[in-house]
Parts: sequence; structure tokens; C-alpha cells
Amino acid sequence: MKVHIKTYIVMCCMLAGSLFSACNKFLDTKPEDFVTPENYFNTEADLDRALNGVYNRLIDTYGRMYSRGLYSFLSISDEFFYKNVSVNNLRVLDFDAGQLDVGKLWEVAYQGIDRANLLLENVDKPKMDDTKRKVIRGQALFLRAYFYFVLADNYGGVPLKMASTTSPTASNLPRASVAEVYAAIVADMKAAEPLVNDISAYTNNERVTTTVVQAMLARVYLTMAGEPLKDVSKYADALAYADKVINSGKHSLNPSYSNIFINHSKDINEPQECLWEIGMYGNQQGAAQIAGGVGIENGLECPDDNIGYSGGAVHPTARLFNLFETADQRRDWAIAPYRYVSTAGVVSKSFYTAAQIYDRTAGKWRREYETQVPKNRLYNSTNFPVIRYADVLLMKAEAENAVNGPVAAAYSAVNQVRRRGYGKAINTPDATVDLPAGLGNSDFLQRLQDERARELCFEGMRKHDLLRWGLYVSKMQSLATEVNNTAPAAWKYAGSAGKNTTARNVLFPVPNTEMTINRFITQNPGW
Repeated sequence: MKVHIKTYIVMCCMLAGSLFSACNKFLDTKPEDFVTPENYFNTEADLDRALNGVYNRLIDTYGRMYSRGLYSFLSISDEFFYKNVSVNNLRVLDFDAGQLDVGKLWEVAYQGIDRANLLLENVDKPKMDDTKRKVIRGQALFLRAYFYFVLADNYGGVPLKMASTTSPTASNLPRASVAEVYAAIVADMKAAEPLVNDISAYTNNERVTTTVVQAMLARVYLTMAGEPLKDVSKYADALAYADKVINSGKHSLNPSYSNIFINHSKDINEPQECLWEIGMYGNQQGAAQIAGGVGIENGLECPDDNIGYSGGAVHPTARLFNLFETADQRRDWAIAPYRYVSTAGVVSKSFYTAAQIYDRTAGKWRREYETQVPKNRLYNSTNFPVIRYADVLLMKAEAENAVNGPVAAAYSAVNQVRRRGYGKAINTPDATVDLPAGLGNSDFLQRLQDERARELCFEGMRKHDLLRWGLYVSKMQSLATEVNNTAPAAWKYAGSAGKNTTARNVLFPVPNTEMTINRFITQNPGW
């Protein structure tokens, strides 16, 4: 059984400092003042509840963050498109600065930051074991940094709010530069690294641990090495932190690619492959409102509630499908080879033909494996993996190539991922699947980029990767051309997002609500 981080709605929502979540539209709300920092944070249990409240903002009841948006409609890229959506929608990048989900992502991230700030300001208040206090402090520091990472990734430079909100005007801050935001992210994560627990302290992978911090620092440094900062010195830092995770011996690849996602659907924690998962719970019925939509928003099409309903909204592009070789077992797991259909009241699998590439749907998380009863049409308890060991290996390969060229260590890291994808022994060289020897630096990087697309598809990473490589606009625009030239007539709209992509889509707009409230803020270019 996985252990879930529960929601403590009363504490999280009623603390006076949290009420003015940075730059949001609830500044005129006056709550009943029965829980305040002055009469809270008196015990270790209070700190634990406050920390759970910070984690809670990674889920968001309404579908932003990791319950739905950050791996789907907020992460539009060249790997998938939405069925039956062609105009006037965020899903095809046809929206403006008033778009609700873009505004809510900003709001929820700042709520998480404000909760973390409030906890950090009061973490020394109760009398308790200092070792446990350090662990709480470390997680709060990391989570504050991670919320800023989400914001910087999507909006660029944002206001740096490092203290809890005590009045509406305290939220009115100018934008920090991208470099300043990343400096704050690195500082918090590095401060958290020696404070948090080793993953062996837990029976689940829903908490921030030492290797989680190290893996995320590798991701942050790789991002800093790319667009927009282009600080190539950070490749060495990314390599060092990826090596810390690898050399820890705490993690390994699951021998079976499909079992990673089956375990998620079965509510089985697997901390070897999945370093950090966002813990979902229940089906949004009852008191615990922390369910998600993994395998529903991005699931294979199924009309039957008992098997597990999904409208099959997320479809792969032919570009993604064609990146896989036929022998690559990841293709027909990540991209569903069948759907469920109902004929005369009988539900059965219907397999796609070779020509039906655009008809296929995302297939990583399959609701038929869910064990929770009854199943809800819109919500489930399937966790979302923020970072997997395969990603660490691929980051290692990319950073190694940037620092030292395509040396043996870079080949080894990427080939382990490839061998697993083809069903081979992970640590045994295999010329039939390993990358060819003798690649140059740029050729190796291209192979690595394609490998990340295959391994991590539908996990919310493709847009992030294309942005940091400086390829997002060109890849989206070329996708539109490919779809127009090659897709069947019924699927020509699959290139709609690409047609609408311009340079402004590198960043989301600062929400209109923020522009209205905060007179110090400036808008992103093009919005």
C-alpha cells in the first residue's frame, strides 16, 4: 500500500498568512480567524500538517499542477494533440492572458510558495527533536524552490516572494530576472540536500529525499545550461548531481518498462525507478479531495466504467510514433495499440491497424489495472512520477556529452535505457540496440534528444526539453507542416497547435488577474 500525503484543508486555507496567496484574486476575502500563526505551529504535528499543506499544492483539486495539467494541457508539444480540438483553446495554443488555467497555475504555485514561507518562518517554534525539524525544513525549502522552478519554466522571471504574505500589498513585487529566480532555486535546493531524509527512511516515494533533491538539481542545472540563460558552465554541475544519484546505489531501472506504469495504476510504490511521485488519493468522493486524472486525461479510450472510463483525449503525433522502431517495446505501451469499444452491449478490445497512427491514444497508464472500486469517471488515485531513474541516466548522458564529449560513460547511461526499452538485459552490451560507436558530439546529442522523447513521452517533459534546447517554436511549426502534408484528411487539425505557435509561446502570459492587481508587474513579450 502506498502512503499518501493527506490534505489538511482547514489549516492550510485558514492560516492568516496563507490567505493572501501571492498575487491572487482572493485578496478581499476575510476568513473566520480561528487559526493563525500565533496560535498554531506549537507542536511537531502542527509542522507536519503544515508541510502536508505545501505538498498539497502540487495536486490542485481543479486539475492544474500534477493532478492533470502539467502533463497534458499545460504542456502542449510536438508529441501529442487533443482529439476534436482545433480552435479557441489552450490545447491548440489559441488563447490570451485571461485564460483560466494559465492564471490558476500561477496562483496555485504561489499558494505553495506562501505556505512554504509560512512554515519556514515558524519551523523553530515548537519544542521537538531537532533532527525531525531539519527534515521538515529541508522539504519546505525544496518545495518552495520547486514551485519557483515550475513558474520560471512557464513564465520566465517572476516575483521572488521569500516571506509569507501579511497584507495584500505585500504581494505587489516586481519581476526578478530569470537568473535571479534560478539562483534562488539552486540556493534553496542545495540548502535542502543535507537536511532531508534518505529515501530508505520511508516506505513510499511521495516525500522529498536526498536523491530527489540531487536529481532535481541535475534537471535545474541542465535547464540553466540551455535557453534562456545558456550558462554552459552548468553542464558540469548537472553531471555532478546526476552522478550523485547514480553513485548512491539507491535507484535502478525496473527491468520492465510497462511495469512502471502498471504499478502506478495498481497504487504500488516503486522507489527504485521512480524517485519522486505526486501522491494522489481516492476518487474525489468523500472528505479527501486529492485525486487526480492520470490515465483518464491521458488514457486509452474506454467507454466502460468498470474497466476504467477514458475519453481518450490525448493522441500521439505521427512524429512521436515514428521515432520508435518496431522492436522497441516502449512504443506499443506508451502509445496504445488498442481501444475498448462497445458492440451490442459487449465491451471488448479493438486493435488499431498500421495505418491508424493518429487514431491511437496515450497508453502509459491503463485504467484496466486499477484496483480501486468503484472507479470514478473523472478521478483516480494513480500517482504521477515527477522524476524517474531513466531520466537521471539520460541527464547524465547529456551532461557528460556536453562536458567530456560522447565518452564511454555517456554511452553506458543512454544504452541502459535503450536496452530496457527493447526488453534486453540492462547491463549487458547489445549491438542490436546500443547506440553506434564513434558518434560525434552533435550526433550523440541528437540521438539523446530522440531517446528522451521516446522514454519520457506523455510525462510532461517534452515541452520543457524543447524549450531548454531552443527548439520549441521550430519543432511546433514544422509539426504543422508535417501534419498538413502527411496526415489523413480527418486528422489535419492535429497540427493546429503548431500552426498557432509563435515566439510568444515560449512563455505563458502573466495572468490578467496579476496584471490588474500588481502595478509593478510587466507582461511577457507578445501577450
